[in-house]
Amino acid sequence: MARAFLVVMDSVGIGGAPDAGAYFNGTVPDTGANTLGHIAQACAEDAAETGRTGPLHLPALAGLGLGSAVTLASGMDAPGLEATPSGLWGAATESSQGKDTPSGHWELAGLPVPWDWHYFPDEVPAFPDALTAYVAKAAGTDGILGNRHASGTMILSDLGATHMKTGWPICYTSADSVFQIAAHEETFGLQRLLDLCAAVAPRLHDMKVGRVIARPFVGTPETGFTRTTNRRDYAVTPPAPILTNWVQDAGGTVHGIGKIGDIFSMEGIDDLRKGDDATLMGHLLDLVDTAAEGSLTFANFVEFDSLYGHRRDVSGYAAALERFDAGIAAILPRLRPGDMLVLTADHGNDPSWPGTDHTRERVPVLVAGYGAGSIGQVCFADVAASVAAHLGVPAQGPGRSFLPV
Repeated sequence: MARAFLVVMDSVGIGGAPDAGAYFNGTVPDTGANTLGHIAQACAEDAAETGRTGPLHLPALAGLGLGSAVTLASGMDAPGLEATPSGLWGAATESSQGKDTPSGHWELAGLPVPWDWHYFPDEVPAFPDALTAYVAKAAGTDGILGNRHASGTMILSDLGATHMKTGWPICYTSADSVFQIAAHEETFGLQRLLDLCAAVAPRLHDMKVGRVIARPFVGTPETGFTRTTNRRDYAVTPPAPILTNWVQDAGGTVHGIGKIGDIFSMEGIDDLRKGDDATLMGHLLDLVDTAAEGSLTFANFVEFDSLYGHRRDVSGYAAALERFDAGIAAILPRLRPGDMLVLTADHGNDPSWPGTDHTRERVPVLVAGYGAGSIGQVCFADVAASVAAHLGVPAQGPGRSFLPV
């Protein structure tokens, strides 16, 4: 029997989305955004030297075909990623209307989003009065703070002290279909924050808001505030079976790593391992060594996006890519005959781009376990169909396998 490892490098886009002009960061369209290409370019120009140095060094990913995928997607030759591919490589284009985490992941799992998400307007206040009253009542407070589009770190700097004085939750959104609630783990309480998010999530989901996200933080006004790793996403449940269900229904075990459980509301997932990205790489390596035949391991590495993309930190993003590459280099020789490792992404988040939001881009598709060759331009949903074909389980949805026959 076979095993499959599907790894999402959150936000590692490669440019070239044909509809990028319809998506914006503020008033700037995403046309020309290229997360990986622009990072490689900055590194080659010695413009990403904080905490690292020199050209972008990703020998494992470049060896699988990452540089070739960038060129295929966008026409850009990414400096430092030149290599003769030893894996299958290509670029995937999203059909769902969005550049957010659920849209990308659902479609990678075989289910293009069947509706338009609700987005809050970029104005103050951003939320309707009835919703803010509902959230305040659920929180047991007289009101909420924030009520606008904001960077998660900046809004803590702006409102953290007021939150600690008043006890009111900090509520904000972004260009994604999301409602985020930040609260201090000690003065407000972590469990109280999680209970609040769980209580209001059904109301937001009925509005077709994709996620309610708990954003706990610690610190003081004097020392500053820091978000913790106890984030929790309350996502809309997929309305139809997805890859994890297909595998589970066929008798296979499905392991989730990172925020996969949150994204899919644990649909079709047998167990979940969480932590920071360094810890997640350890979990992935362990499952490469121990996962049973017929299993799917589905992982999301989020820190490219959450720590570096949104914060427009080119050096930090480059260093994170290099750490990730070292982890993949350790995993590749431990794959068994019959294993398939797929590396892809869910959207872009170009740290050289204006604004702080995701960017609409194509994503790489790199496959170890099927020899070398180009799969060309494919659809997000083709990833799920290909994993299903590898595992020999029935697939649903519009995807078609790109695996060689």
